[in-house]
Amino acid sequence: MKIGLTFDLRKDYLERGYSLEETAELDSEETIQGLERSLAGNGFRTERIGALPDLCRDLERGKTWDLVFNIAEGLHGLGRESAVPAVLDAWRVPYVFSDPMVLALTLHKGATKRVVRDLGLATPGFFLVERPEDVERIDLAFPLFAKPAAEGTGKGIEAASRVWNRDELEQVCAKLLDRFKQPVLVEEYLPGREFTVGVVGTGPKARVVGVMEVLLRDSAQPGAYTYSNKADYERVCEYRLVSDQAAEASAELTLAAYRGLGLRDAGRADIRLDKDGRPSFMEINALPGLNPVHSDLPIMCSLDGLSHQDLIGMIMDSALERIKGAR
Repeated sequence: MKIGLTFDLRKDYLERGYSLEETAELDSEETIQGLERSLAGNGFRTERIGALPDLCRDLERGKTWDLVFNIAEGLHGLGRESAVPAVLDAWRVPYVFSDPMVLALTLHKGATKRVVRDLGLATPGFFLVERPEDVERIDLAFPLFAKPAAEGTGKGIEAASRVWNRDELEQVCAKLLDRFKQPVLVEEYLPGREFTVGVVGTGPKARVVGVMEVLLRDSAQPGAYTYSNKADYERVCEYRLVSDQAAEASAELTLAAYRGLGLRDAGRADIRLDKDGRPSFMEINALPGLNPVHSDLPIMCSLDGLSHQDLIGMIMDSALERIKGAR
């Protein structure tokens, strides 16, 4: 079986003048090579396609693949993660991971939280700031936390994201609106433990593969899993697999959100405990990072004795079973 690989290679965008922060979600050569090795180890042949323009060119030239393993994040707009799957749907080419609607929804944290709330699942109170004057309408209890509504990898999140009064909130929101040109999600700050929960599978067959607690060392930026902390995680963070009552409750919450939102094949959610120790949904990643060394989902699996090849094998099993059932 021939598997095409769609991705956005970070170095290509850096060479075109984009910054390290702008390209933070894009993939390294190490990630692509790791996927190729793990797919080969599971018995698949691979062919690099690349980014959206490369995919469109190859399709126009008549190239075909049995399945596309899609990790293309895109760079611009709220639909950037949906572009490659939408093209593949139009050409009726099957692919791994979620469809365009789910990818567009989960990229926008505010929209995701509205659906999660309607599903009856716990998520902290929130408000979406689209203009500086919207801050005046926020009626949430301080401290609050502000971050870009549609970024990943901790982009736009720093120690100053936790705000204690309206003046600080106005300053942070104005800065984020100007810097990222997108709405700002403001939510009630949760002071408890932070978990990231990995899921593999689709629908009723989706299952949690691990709950990993994120612990910040004294040298880390306090209060949050910030962009800086993620970039320097080996020095300032500690990751620990957990299975206590809070972890089990977080796994149940994640699985309910994953199924309710319609994610497929694999994903990873961030969960945080409130002041009473109850888990609350923060956000979910429908295109989880798959770097064999540095990404949270592979790290979580490795702590439980699962290799990168094992993880990719489980993702492929889900995709192939799902596609077979759809025919």
